[in-house]
Amino acid sequence: MTDYTDWVDRSETRIDRLEPARSNALRAALGDETPLAAGDTLPLLHHWLYFWDVKAPAGLGEDGHPAKGGFLPPVTLPRRMWAGGRLTFHAPLVLGEEVTKVSTILKVEAKSGKSGDLVFVTVEHRLSGSAGLAITEQQDIVYRGAAAPGSIAAPATDAPTPTAPWCEPLNPDTVLLMRYSALTMNGHRIHYDRPYAMDIEAYPALVVHGPLQATLLADLGARHLGKPITSFSFRGQTPAFDGTLLHICGESGDEAASLWTTQGGVKNMVATIG
Repeated sequence: MTDYTDWVDRSETRIDRLEPARSNALRAALGDETPLAAGDTLPLLHHWLYFWDVKAPAGLGEDGHPAKGGFLPPVTLPRRMWAGGRLTFHAPLVLGEEVTKVSTILKVEAKSGKSGDLVFVTVEHRLSGSAGLAITEQQDIVYRGAAAPGSIAAPATDAPTPTAPWCEPLNPDTVLLMRYSALTMNGHRIHYDRPYAMDIEAYPALVVHGPLQATLLADLGARHLGKPITSFSFRGQTPAFDGTLLHICGESGDEAASLWTTQGGVKNMVATIG
């Protein structure tokens, strides 16, 4: 497999202003129409709505993402996904302020196993606002080979309702997926282009964004814990799809809360917040 060690320690810097309209648009899309204004605290994980990487059509890959070989290494495996991450919150970000994001590639690992060739890329992001360093984040990105037709099962439609202490239903319909793709400038076609998702990437339906699930979990945990949040970690286990009810679940622990999304009786994403 290709050696990508030359890409380790590559860095880029982006600057953006946290306009309230973008965060308010996501809140409204999720059913909360109470607007936030400049000077209010940015909700957890809403920083993912900013720092767009907008490319001209010539700079896009077939999957709708920016073509490989820019900041991230030019991995030739066709499927890529955001598999998980770990965040530490040092200070709140404030709507309306200018924020600097410094991104650095920490690690690139190529592996081969029963599921075929895989490449794992770990990227660190450091976000700083007017109060200094606000968020340290590590993202895990995985690249893998093409899926065989029919190899990814659709979720069951007859699973019982979860009995978790905290549990909220969500209908991940096409409108919500389109809105989240637009608000994050995520062109990945698996989230809005059904023929591409099913015929090219072999999914049974449109895929619910991992970051959207993580945002819902972080919000659930923060509301129930009722204290300042200093850490959040998440990991995708199996894709969630449109057309089937998704449940956002959690329970408190001694020092942190355990969170998960579930669809058709299967856990899609697991997370911890504290």
